[in-house]
Amino acid sequence: QVQLVESGGGLVQAGGSLRLSCVFSGGTFSSYAMGWFRQAPGAEREFIARISWSDGRVDYAESVLGRFTISRDNAKNTVYLQMDSLKPEDTAIYYCAADTLLFRHGPARSSQEYARWGQGTQVTVSS
Repeated sequence: QVQLVESGGGLVQAGGSLRLSCVFSGGTFSSYAMGWFRQAPGAEREFIARISWSDGRVDYAESVLGRFTISRDNAKNTVYLQMDSLKPEDTAIYYCAADTLLFRHGPARSSQEYARWGQGTQVTVSS
């Protein structure tokens, strides 16, 4: 059973940085594309970034392009989200997720394309 555990959230001032981590267990991490989503109060869950299982190809939402960087370390079964130049509107609970399908190529921005989710980590950006 795949399990995901996020960490690294917290309170930061606008313009600051945070790095989120997500540790994967219960499967073959290198077989899954991984994604990050976020959900603000009263809002729907929003796609942030995705990294492929094989070639490191990445995809970002326009709202974070140039500020956030997704990466993975297959030796550590961990996916990261480096967040720079944070804004108050980045405040949300951040979730990592594993693709529903193994070995899938291409973009996947819908939450329905991810089968396993972490518990989330709170990120709060003060102005």
